[in-house]
Amino acid sequence: MDEFTVTERTRAKRLFSRARYDRQTVYAILDAGLVCHIGYEIDGQPYVTPTAYWREGDKVYWHGSAASRMLRHQASGAPLCLTVSHLDGFVLARSGFHHSVNYRSVMILGEAKVVEVEADKIERMKVFIDGIFPGRWDELRPITAKEVKATTVLYIDLDEVSAKIRTGMPVDDEEDYQWPCWAGVVPVETRTGEPQPCPRLPAGIDPPAYLDKLRLG
Repeated sequence: MDEFTVTERTRAKRLFSRARYDRQTVYAILDAGLVCHIGYEIDGQPYVTPTAYWREGDKVYWHGSAASRMLRHQASGAPLCLTVSHLDGFVLARSGFHHSVNYRSVMILGEAKVVEVEADKIERMKVFIDGIFPGRWDELRPITAKEVKATTVLYIDLDEVSAKIRTGMPVDDEEDYQWPCWAGVVPVETRTGEPQPCPRLPAGIDPPAYLDKLRLG
């Protein structure tokens, strides 16, 4: 199927024109990012935790310390809300009321599952590293059994998911278009900077070529 099933929880309640449910849009927004925010509740207290993530097919993965209270709770089957967003521009209108931002966002509802098999867990971490820095996993010191045990890898299925997007210029009240102040869009982008070598890097090791191709946003 090219579109995710729209549920009562994922159906847009307002600004319907901005909602998207097709896989191509959802995948593109997820694949353009690196940090998500996961909402959950522990003992009646809401938390929203930022963490790195990656997508494989219709699953979104994240990982962390096996000792983490957050991950232990998320692995318990508690309901979660995972969101990803990109800021693409500031939208300056002719009234404060109509100022906005251009953005892309995805919201996923569901429960986390644990990657239990050690070989699968290692493969997922390899996909994560190589997805950002292609080929880097094979350059690294091999992961140890202790490190694998100390890491929890979770995923959520893309079952209940929706995207929202705003693009374009400000939309003002018709009578305001002649108001004498500047209006338009200031684009926003995310980019990487010049690689900074570790002070303890041995001589003769140059930055790998894949660092020149890093793009986020």
